[in-house]
Amino acid sequence: MSEADSESENEKLARNVNELLGELRVAQAGVQILFGFLLSVVFTGTFRDASGFEKSLHISAVLLTSVATALLTAPAAWHRVLFRGGRRWDILRAGNRSVLAGLACLAAAVTVTVALIAKVVFGIVAMVVLGPLVGVLFLVVWFIVPTRMLRHQPADG
Repeated sequence: MSEADSESENEKLARNVNELLGELRVAQAGVQILFGFLLSVVFTGTFRDASGFEKSLHISAVLLTSVATALLTAPAAWHRVLFRGGRRWDILRAGNRSVLAGLACLAAAVTVTVALIAKVVFGIVAMVVLGPLVGVLFLVVWFIVPTRMLRHQPADG
């Protein structure tokens, strides 16, 4: 009998919520680094000379990063507000959805940021090649691979 099999439902929920919050620490670090970079860019002389298209890409990346921040921090806020009320199941269910949406926004923000950098440094062709390439990488590694793993392997606790 494994340790997971001997857990009560409440212990399992508590463990799952703690795992979710731990995973968020990893994702949040990436969001913070990207957000800091994006915020600092607007205070450079080069940014003032950027085209309207480049500024639009930048604000899109900032907005996507802001949404990712809200979605990835929401489960921690919900846990703080709801945990004493025995709402771990609700935190876990809604938190999982929020994290997946937050990761999608983070992937989109990184993709747009790479496209913007490629455009500024190398031109439109690099943007058109590298932006989608990075987006596909995130899609495959973060979403397609684990979805396939779910279909082909037994679940663990």
